[in-house]
Amino acid sequence: MIPWILLDTAKVPDGLGELRLMKRGDEFSIMSGATELMNSRLSGSEKALAALVCERLGQRPKPRLLIGGLGMGFTLRAALAELGADAEIVVAELVPAVISWARGPMAGIFGTSLTDPRVSLFEGDVGSLIRSGQTAYDAILLDVDNGPGGLTRAANDGLYDTRGLDAARTALRPGGMLAVWSSAPDRDFTLRLRKAGFGVDEVKVRANGKAGGARHLIWIATKAVTGAKASPVRAPR
Repeated sequence: MIPWILLDTAKVPDGLGELRLMKRGDEFSIMSGATELMNSRLSGSEKALAALVCERLGQRPKPRLLIGGLGMGFTLRAALAELGADAEIVVAELVPAVISWARGPMAGIFGTSLTDPRVSLFEGDVGSLIRSGQTAYDAILLDVDNGPGGLTRAANDGLYDTRGLDAARTALRPGGMLAVWSSAPDRDFTLRLRKAGFGVDEVKVRANGKAGGARHLIWIATKAVTGAKASPVRAPR
């Protein structure tokens, strides 16, 4: 068995503990304490986060997406593969070291995604972009924790509480979507989405796509077009 090698550590701003970048052969892992946040071999559900949103966007002209959390870039690369040349993708990453890892030891995984003209990187809190109210998005994709709670940073709770969901709804264009990745279901979060005025679709996905793996969940919360009623919660698939 090839041993894991610690490549680097990074403090999470205002967060709990630190992140660790590990490598074993060609495999990378980002850890927080004893919890593995992501692994380069398990990308199915992160890719699904982008694919589900892009499928629902359809042929919408000049779509503008905000991705919260760069991670290993799986969601970003999946979105780039689905969207046309007129798309714009803003990626917010709170931890500067994660961006350095993407350009350094994990550059082979990221390929040319960070230099794609459709992509702009924001080093900071995705919540600040959502709350700014300066621009509107067709979709906001959040994968900054293991679900709707602040695992690595308590302040992330503010993305998923009532005020955070209201801010996300305001930042979305009519018919826009808030998509949230989670390692497990959370019925209370589904109810909060509904109370915030979203139509909600809960989609079960596998950690390694068609190859199986752990079961994860993605919420697709849609902002109603003006004058339209929010759709009921659909049963998980």
